[in-house]
Amino acid sequence: MRPDGWYLTEDLDDFLARAWDFLCSRPAPHTTPLTAIEKLRRQGGGAAAAGAGATVFGWLEEGGEVRAAFLRPPTGRLTLTALSPGQAGRLAVHLVGLGVRPSGVLSDEGTATAFAGAWRRHTGAGPVRGWGARLHRLGTLTPPQPVPAGRSRPVGEREHGHLMRWCREFAADVGEAVTVDAASWAGTRFAEKQYTFWETPDGTPVAMAGANPLVGGQVRIDPVYTPARQRGRGYAGAVTVEVSRAALAAGATEVVLFTDPANRTSNALYRRIGYVPLADFCAYDFTYAGRHP
Repeated sequence: MRPDGWYLTEDLDDFLARAWDFLCSRPAPHTTPLTAIEKLRRQGGGAAAAGAGATVFGWLEEGGEVRAAFLRPPTGRLTLTALSPGQAGRLAVHLVGLGVRPSGVLSDEGTATAFAGAWRRHTGAGPVRGWGARLHRLGTLTPPQPVPAGRSRPVGEREHGHLMRWCREFAADVGEAVTVDAASWAGTRFAEKQYTFWETPDGTPVAMAGANPLVGGQVRIDPVYTPARQRGRGYAGAVTVEVSRAALAAGATEVVLFTDPANRTSNALYRRIGYVPLADFCAYDFTYAGRHP
């Protein structure tokens, strides 16, 4: 049995050999690292990608079992699974000793806050709270009544311009400062998803929903978007039900999505169609020497 503690690697295959079963043991709360890892795997992030500027992976072993895991893209945020305050503090000390310097942290509310506090104590970096969301897990899928007129259909290749425009509008609505166009598309979080339109009987698209690839038994629905002029007609609920149903048919044991906790309309909508709140998540950015890294 190896000593208790954190182990780090830049080799994705090595990390998966150690931590994959742990990540899959709780696929819903682990949706963010699972989805990020799947994207890296598809991009060829294994041993060949290790080296300068590589993603750093880590896992915590206690009593011969993996108890937690993280990944940190080059100069990016640390994405952490749940930790106790003591575990978060020990991880901060370990990373400081290794010279690993994340730009922030993303995790469930308690873990992210504990790590941000520990990081400030050990480095002097100031944590600035940013993104926050509520994770929901699908219970019993319940289609809205009445179902709005129209149908769902996959987004076609010739509609990529339309899709990018709606992703730009969605990003603006939720405050994401990203560029979404043909040149940047592959590097955005909107790529590598399957998209579905809800269209009216005359064939006009009025809402969309995306679904991340199935990985670790879970699928995360993201994004869901209806243009402002089409809202309030049930289109978002209808298209979300269809992509959720497709995820279950593809073999997902968990279907999840994030919402803005302050958006009562969307939270009420997802509860009506069967999604149940699971946990609140948040992110902190760290400022070093008076500036963001």
